[in-house]
Amino acid sequence: MSVIPLIFTSGWASGVNAYAVVLLLGLFGRFDHISSVPPSLERTDVLVAALVLFLCEAVADKIPYVDTVWDSVHTVIRPVAGAVVAALLAGHAHASLGTLAAAALGGTTALVSHLIKMALRMGVNTSPEPFSNIVISLLEDLAVAGLVVLALFHPVPAAIIAGVLLLSGLLLVGFTVSRIRRFWIRRRERRAERAARSAPRAGVPAGG
Repeated sequence: MSVIPLIFTSGWASGVNAYAVVLLLGLFGRFDHISSVPPSLERTDVLVAALVLFLCEAVADKIPYVDTVWDSVHTVIRPVAGAVVAALLAGHAHASLGTLAAAALGGTTALVSHLIKMALRMGVNTSPEPFSNIVISLLEDLAVAGLVVLALFHPVPAAIIAGVLLLSGLLLVGFTVSRIRRFWIRRRERRAERAARSAPRAGVPAGG
């Protein structure tokens, strides 16, 4: 079977949580002996590093505005991780796609899903309560885990679901961008109102 569906799904998942993708692939390859997983992802040092970074992301991703900073830092990391994982999968499977083409597919898919995630999370941060961040983060983690596991055993259905999520995310971004714009406009208006109230009234002496 072609490795392309697995590469596409892992690329989408890497754009959301690259460390979870590496950790899950490595664990299933090492302990469940999944033949499609490259041995390099099963190494102990890779698994330990992925676990530590996954735990760091699990915390940072649930704190408002901290998640935005974390996502900004990972604008390069996640697409690179998606490209590397895709190249490893293609090389291990001796795919006719070629490692460079696989890396391009995985990296591009990861970049798009990362940008969607970042935009949507910025929209969530406009909410006055912090619990929506926790809920969204948990849903993202579950989606990544579920699709990666599904892709290992049923890659085509997993790729279809990942494609639907990617397209749905693109549609939601338009709504989110307008919400973020309204949030910043309201914030500027509130600042201007506070500045106007704190400024001394014209014609009134400072001591009177």
